[in-house]
Amino acid sequence: MQLDELYREVIMDHYMHPRNQGQIEGDALSIDLKNPTCGDEITLQLHVEDGVVQDVRFKGAGCSISMASASMMTEAVRGKSVEEAMKISDEFRKLMKGEEANEELLDDLEALSGVCRFPARIKCATLAWNALDKTVKNSEKGE
Repeated sequence: MQLDELYREVIMDHYMHPRNQGQIEGDALSIDLKNPTCGDEITLQLHVEDGVVQDVRFKGAGCSISMASASMMTEAVRGKSVEEAMKISDEFRKLMKGEEANEELLDDLEALSGVCRFPARIKCATLAWNALDKTVKNSEKGE
């Protein structure tokens, strides 16, 4: 099996069987974002306790890249400190720009590396990550 085929399988698995989809009951930071270019939308919720992402959930509608990326993001940051989650987000953005990224930090997110060859799809892949970044920044500002 070629690497491209494996990557496609990982993306389609997350799209068809999204992880951490739904809503957090109780205290959670929340944000709604929409990609006006294509209509993808996401509601992201984070439950952070003692600086650690205890739970992360999303609801949304969009293309396979957008929804798979959201599912993969939730898997990548759950149980991590907010600082670690932001480092993963930074590395993911490098990956989307076609830059050298820390593969060890990215793990399965590497499957989305091919997206950088399609500039119009980068916004799809980064929608959930933008939601994560904005949620963390809003919480730091006390919003």
